[in-house]
Amino acid sequence: TTADGETYSSTGDDENALRVDGVTATLSNITVNKTAGSSSSADNGDFYGMNAGLLAQNGATVTIKNATVNTGVKIFSYGTGTTVNISDSTIRTTGDCSGGIQTTGGGTTNAANLDVETQGNSSAAIRSDRGGGTVNVNGGSYVTNGTGSPAVYSTADVSVSDATLIANNSEAVVVEGKNSVSLTDCNVTGNMTGTYQDDSENIHNIMIYQSMSGDAEVGEANFTAEGGVITAKSGDMFYVTNTDCTISLKNVVFKLANEVFLRVEGNSSSRGWGKEGANGGDVVLNAADQEIDGQILVDSISSLKLNLTEGSGFTGCINQDGAEGTVDVTLSKDSTWTLTGDSYVSSFTGSTDNVIANVYHL
Repeated sequence: TTADGETYSSTGDDENALRVDGVTATLSNITVNKTAGSSSSADNGDFYGMNAGLLAQNGATVTIKNATVNTGVKIFSYGTGTTVNISDSTIRTTGDCSGGIQTTGGGTTNAANLDVETQGNSSAAIRSDRGGGTVNVNGGSYVTNGTGSPAVYSTADVSVSDATLIANNSEAVVVEGKNSVSLTDCNVTGNMTGTYQDDSENIHNIMIYQSMSGDAEVGEANFTAEGGVITAKSGDMFYVTNTDCTISLKNVVFKLANEVFLRVEGNSSSRGWGKEGANGGDVVLNAADQEIDGQILVDSISSLKLNLTEGSGFTGCINQDGAEGTVDVTLSKDSTWTLTGDSYVSSFTGSTDNVIANVYHL
């Protein structure tokens, strides 16, 4: 079917204002109002789209253009074979656990030039949950205001290009489990203003972890960024815990809030993120044509392989206070490392002529 200029509204519990079930629909200039009503099951709301403003499911293909969505909840793509194509639309959500665009159960979301803003806690602007899927975002603005509400929360394969991503009260990006986030020429800002449950939690801008909740398959995570600017207004730039991951960076401008660029370490397990003492991180950091400033910290139950290539420059130190986890550094002949403090590594590959020691020791 096709629809143009229609309005879909709901205030009831456990219902959608608009549900597209197993069919193909093209919707232009529509308005979706879901201003009241709640889900009787948090899991059904988070994983399956119960009470979402718009739900596409069972292999539906929905193309949405020039829509206005005013809702306590979200635009939701659920299930393998389901595709939501949404462009040039405005989305506003107010409730907790109310992401802007959400993908679960193997669904696909393709978004272009959206204006998304969320107000609630645990309400990522670009969000996925159990079962993951594929999310492609090109252009637009994605802003969150609640705690625990990164601009991007990934339990899927998420690619974002030429977009503005702002989390005003949360870390900017989170990758959970065997999933990925890829950013190209994005302007990213995070401002995690406090811990969510206890003071043992870390403050950071980009988090890569495994929660053990069952929402994300266990395996290697990937974070890739090329071009653009990533700004931390508080905490460490990167925090990795209880997972394996590869971080790939090329020609990104980083603006740090403190001295720590990367922290790889275990956690207290107070939130169930692995077993304390055995929940560190294992990281491969590939930097090509990339400037990195700041400290790198790797604790005794974690590891890091740092590869600096294509004229990269690292101005900083690794484990300044003494040897901890396994750290292997590879420095290409056209890359440099300028020490800002004593540094401890397990192995070094490259020419020490490219290490500018100043008054410090490697």
